[in-house]
Amino acid sequence: MKLPENLRDEFKSPLGKLIPNSQTTKENILKEISPDSILITVGDATSEKMMNFGLMPLLQIVDGQEKRVKRSLPKTNEPITTVKCDNPPGEIYLECIDIIRECLTSTSPIRIEVNGEEDLLVIPVCIYAPDGAVVMYGQPNEGLVVVHVDSEIRNKTKSLLSLMK
Repeated sequence: MKLPENLRDEFKSPLGKLIPNSQTTKENILKEISPDSILITVGDATSEKMMNFGLMPLLQIVDGQEKRVKRSLPKTNEPITTVKCDNPPGEIYLECIDIIRECLTSTSPIRIEVNGEEDLLVIPVCIYAPDGAVVMYGQPNEGLVVVHVDSEIRNKTKSLLSLMK
């Protein structure tokens, strides 16, 4: 499914609370997640930042890029299962949606390494993550977006996905 050019701006609005870069501290992050929350990160810098804070996402989706510049994948000191998928920029492949759904049934940490771009995959993550999950992703040059998954966010992201062709 492709994101039509005329809808790109609509997809740039944060899906949740935006924490400005200057306020993205471990203390502020901990205020957003409860001890029993499932943490999901989309993006290399976001995944790396959470692990540096000692927070291991149950699911992290990375592509080895930051602002479209190649970078090394986030390092982890904990064991993590790695799954790979292809997903071109500006698109969401159905294969990636299936992989996300499968990974969300895991009880141990999983990393999806995307060949292409992972940005739009936050949409199916919000659709299929369980209620109460916390999804985090970067808003370029602004900060960190924190999304608390519930029926409202699920409906919003389903609506966004339905706009893609």
